Amino acid sequence: MSITAPAGFRAAGVAAGLKASGGRDVALVVNDGPRRTAAAVLTTNRVQAAPVVWTRQAVSDGAARAVVLNSGGANACTGPEGFADTHRTAEHVAAVLSAGASTPDDEVGAGDVLVCSTGLIGIRLDLEALLGGVDAAAGSLAADGGTDAAHAIMTTDTVAKTAVAERDGWTVGGMAKGAGMLAPGLATMLSVITTDAVVDPAVADAALRAATRTTFDRVDSDGCMSTNDTVILLASGASGVETGLEELTAAITEVTASLARQLVADAEGASHDIAVTVRNATTEDAALACARAVTRSNLFKAAVFGNDPNWGRVLAAVGTVPPEVAPFDPLTLDVSVNGVQVCRAGGVGEPRELVDLAADREVHVEVDLHAGDAEVTVWTNDLTHDYVHENSAYSS
Repeated sequence: MSITAPAGFRAAGVAAGLKASGGRDVALVVNDGPRRTAAAVLTTNRVQAAPVVWTRQAVSDGAARAVVLNSGGANACTGPEGFADTHRTAEHVAAVLSAGASTPDDEVGAGDVLVCSTGLIGIRLDLEALLGGVDAAAGSLAADGGTDAAHAIMTTDTVAKTAVAERDGWTVGGMAKGAGMLAPGLATMLSVITTDAVVDPAVADAALRAATRTTFDRVDSDGCMSTNDTVILLASGASGVETGLEELTAAITEVTASLARQLVADAEGASHDIAVTVRNATTEDAALACARAVTRSNLFKAAVFGNDPNWGRVLAAVGTVPPEVAPFDPLTLDVSVNGVQVCRAGGVGEPRELVDLAADREVHVEVDLHAGDAEVTVWTNDLTHDYVHENSAYSS
């Protein structure tokens, strides 16, 4: 049930006509409480969609009652009119949810509604269709509606992405969308995480940021950061179980790690999932910089698509990292591909013919800098003909 696995949540996903395909395209997630704790991690792209600007402001008080998400349009680079559309959407969600309120405390304000959009940039949404979708979603809210919601946020995704982590008396659930335009920047796609643990806003924010830093921030499909990247955490407190920062971080990390791997596995046109691990760096940041240099190398990714364990492209990518960022001696670098040390001390190692990249979808590349004891793994995918075709044809 993903986001509705924790107690205190209802969700829905409906077709509102925003997608030409006629598929589900509006999702609504509602926190029924008793607590309304919320946190969000948002794109660091300087060009930010209207929903990102709205959500950043709305979640600043550490509380939210609902999240409305749509596919079929990003509402990015749409000017003041696009922001007005986001505002009106939040107001409409608030009004619909307040219509069923039994007490003043149950009433919802626009500032209690977080908004997410995904799809093509630079085109305004069909607002009337979206608001009609909100009405339909509100009427379909259910405690088992998480699957429908996960399908409603898909764009080029081929499968819905959900995950659940169960603990003693409390649960974390999550859903995400993303298959391309995945690059680190605090978040890498749209995702909603829910928990029924009793959590205060400061702990929720710290746990979410710690989890995304080592999971969503370490998948890098194509080096292209979106204008709409958003990860939201909602905590209902419905379990009555209080959790500390370490315990909550571990559970959220379990969910986000699963979702992050699902994103890479569904990357547009990919035929290989690639884990690049950099070992024995001077610092974590140094290891991350070297790993990121490899995962963003189109030459390396194209070689993997061709089932060629071309370790020279790995060394060339690592060598682009400035020495002040990642100190290492190029003459001591080792590279292994799927357990075969194809490069030793900056030169030829075992025969590359020992590596069969066609045998398995997963590829594990290990780079040893011999400079310290820090280690980082970043996941990416290969660069295929299908990726180029899909992104040249994408228009919805």
